Amino acid sequence: MMKILVTGGAGFIGSNYILFMLQTYPDVQITNVDKLTYAGNLENLSIIECTDTCRLRYQFIKGDISDRALIDNLLAQGFDAVINFAAESHVDRSIEETDVFIQTNVLGTQTLLEGIKKYKINRFIQISTDEVYGSLGPEGKFTEESHLKPNSPYSASKASADLICRAYCKTFKLPVIITRCSNNYGPYQFPEKIIPLFITNALENIPLPLYGDGLNIRDWIYVEDHCRAIDLVLRKGKEGEIYNIGGNCERTNMAVTQAILEKLDKPKTLITFVKDRLGHDRRYAIAADKMEKELGWKPVHSFETGIDKTITWYLNNKSWWAQIKSGEYRNYYQRIYGNRS
Repeated sequence: MMKILVTGGAGFIGSNYILFMLQTYPDVQITNVDKLTYAGNLENLSIIECTDTCRLRYQFIKGDISDRALIDNLLAQGFDAVINFAAESHVDRSIEETDVFIQTNVLGTQTLLEGIKKYKINRFIQISTDEVYGSLGPEGKFTEESHLKPNSPYSASKASADLICRAYCKTFKLPVIITRCSNNYGPYQFPEKIIPLFITNALENIPLPLYGDGLNIRDWIYVEDHCRAIDLVLRKGKEGEIYNIGGNCERTNMAVTQAILEKLDKPKTLITFVKDRLGHDRRYAIAADKMEKELGWKPVHSFETGIDKTITWYLNNKSWWAQIKSGEYRNYYQRIYGNRS
């Protein structure tokens, strides 16, 4: 039995990864530790309770990765691997509340690394982001050798965590691997990110707040493809290495927006241009050649198939997102977009 500690497993990518692993491998046992901040949602994992074989191999613990006593107690139980999804991840929130991002993304990662060192865990995977590389011009792609040039408090906190991981790997010979992925989308994504926000807004016939001129470019990857990549890195990746994970699927924010409206048969008049985000990177693009050549990974989903599956999920799970888009979230949404027209 492979025992894995997943941090931040009630969030979007973490919960999809847990579901993927439990449903794919009968010999995997997962402990999930999550602080359950606003974007952590145990409903993402409720399907586990419906499957006996999965439920018996899964445990949830509410906790903060910055809590050293908690992490020590957990790691003392013995794990084959730790995969760190735990992070504050929304750029807009990082502009408003930078200290929260430093606490979780930087100090939390360092706490985990201290635990890895103390309890001699065999593998630690740091889930990072392509945003640590900064912004690209119209040509080229980020490679694992690209310089780190973060432009937002969020990306700076993730770059800092990556550098701490590298230092612990080099100094203490810890079995650390870093993955940097492009923009994910799919089921269970908190509706502050552009794709779930625009899908749910369109379903409610309310404006879609598009930053700037809408021509910022992102490389998109369906979350299940990312989960498959992490699994390969866990099993076959080399210690001390960085692996870029990309969908080879560049789209402008405008093109993504128009695709959503077209598939939902909604008018383009729902698009509302708002003042651009501070420090908004113009273009990201990931070269995932290393993943393909060394680990044999390629994304399976095109943007067309992935967005169809994503829209279908949000159509079928209105109760999940309608509950989220109320209360504190509604106040936050108004504060971010309400004065930007």
